[in-house]
This record gives sequence, structure tokens and C-alpha cells, in this order.
Amino acid sequence: MAEHVLVPWQITDGDGGWPTTLRVDVWDGQGTPPDVSDISFYVLPYAVPSARGLITAMPRLRVVQALTAGYEQIIPLLRPGVTLCNGRGLHDASTAEHALGLILAAQRDLPRWVDDQREHRWEPHYTRSLADSRVLILGYGSIGTALERRLLACEASVVRVARSARPEARVHGVSELPALLPHVDIVVLVLPDNESTERLFDATAMAALPDGALVVNVGRGRTLDTDALAAETGRGRLRAALDVTDPEPLPAENPLWSHPGVLITPHVAGGSATFYPRARRLVGDQLHRFVTGAPLRNVVREG
Repeated sequence: MAEHVLVPWQITDGDGGWPTTLRVDVWDGQGTPPDVSDISFYVLPYAVPSARGLITAMPRLRVVQALTAGYEQIIPLLRPGVTLCNGRGLHDASTAEHALGLILAAQRDLPRWVDDQREHRWEPHYTRSLADSRVLILGYGSIGTALERRLLACEASVVRVARSARPEARVHGVSELPALLPHVDIVVLVLPDNESTERLFDATAMAALPDGALVVNVGRGRTLDTDALAAETGRGRLRAALDVTDPEPLPAENPLWSHPGVLITPHVAGGSATFYPRARRLVGDQLHRFVTGAPLRNVVREG
């Protein structure tokens, strides 16, 4: 019998052809889903958290394919024997590009120029630069690597930090942060959300940064102490550029919205025109592997 798969989009010619032996149903996470009693491969709709609940109604499920790098909230829904694959790599270019945009906007004072244009005001002034800045990437994975390439092209220097030190790759461990932070101009958080990273970048870490340093977060909001950051930006000692916050959405009354030197975007770093074409290619490749018995990519939990 043909494998029954549930995907969030219609197959098109641009998908490169999916295995013809599959029985495919489409559900984008909206409305009533089809019968899922014999679904064996489920591609989660992107940015529809409620669609995860359908996993528990699939008794024959063998593989779940997420389109996000994060997967912590999916694990508890999986019964034994179900393999989970994530979307590692799909968001690398978009997130790195957005992080670079936030850094450039903050360093070159673009929000002020936008305000000046709105007021028809011409008041030139010198700004900071990304060139010759020292940037610490906290979370040196695939997104951090993509960001590093872009930063080096802008003539910045990069300090790599991951959970564990890898001296052969010039990667520092998290335990070295106290010695590293006083000597950088910009910190970019690209951390996953788990117990070990919750509020990892706290008041102590921020206090170690030099005056005027820029804190950028394009990872997960809970990895940074929001109240500590608000205290530092409120007195003008640090600046911030945030695509993720804790809580999220950031409440309207939170002081970060109005602090000078703070730039906020609503968790959009990973969403750009590059995402869906790359996601469709990944899913097509995974389905071919599934049908032929080849090893799946991006396995984060073996079935």
C-alpha cells in the first residue's frame, strides 16, 4: 500500500517531482484536517502551533518533519518509534541577513534618519560603523556560521562562542564569556530555547559589556533577561536590536519599546522569500529518502 503523507502545500512543477508512489493529502493548518488515521509522514505547517496537536491522532505515524530549527515543543507529543526531523538550514540565510540588517541599522543610526525624513529634517552626524567592530556570536551553529560570513564581508572581526569550546575551530566555550565580553562591541545571540540557555545572557553578562555595546537577539527570547536589558538600555549604557523577546509578543507597556537605542522587529528574521522554496526542496528530498529507505536529513530524534 502507498505511504500516506500529509503536507502543507500543493505539489507544483517547481518541487522537482515527488515520489509518485505516495498518497498525498494537503492541510495548511487551517480548517478541518483530512482523515489522518493512516498518515505515516507528517510535514508540520509553518508557524501554526496548533497543528502540532494532530500528531497525537496519527496511530501509524513514522516521521514528523518540522520546518523550524526549534523542536522542543514537539518532542512531548511523539510516541515511541516516531522519528523527528527539523528544518535546520532553512532559516540560515534569512536569519543571518536580518541580524546583519539590525546591526547595520543600529550602528549607522538608521532609525534616526527615518525619523528625520518623516520630519523633513536634514541634520548630518557621524555614526558608529560595523567595519572594525568586534562581534561576538553566542551560538555558533549553522545560523551563526552564515552570519559570520556576512560580518567578515563587512570587515568586522568575529569571536565564536558555543556551549563547549572547540579550540581546533577557534570556538570558545560559554564559560569563557566573562573574559570575552569586556572586549567586544556587539553581541549576537543565536541560541536555542532549552533549560541550559534560559536567561543565559543575564544582568551579569550585560554588566561585563563596555558602555555603548549593542546586544542583538535573533535566537529565542528566553535566552536573554528582558528586565536586565531594559535596565541597561533605560540608562543609556547599552543598545539593543531584538527580533525575539520574552514575553512574546512584547507587551505594549514594556519600556523597551520607547528606550532610545533599542530597535525591535516582531520575530520575522527567519521569514523571507527564500524560505518556502528551500522548505519545498527539503521536503521533496526527505520524501524521496523516506520512500527509498535512505537516511533522512536533520534527524533530531530517532524513532
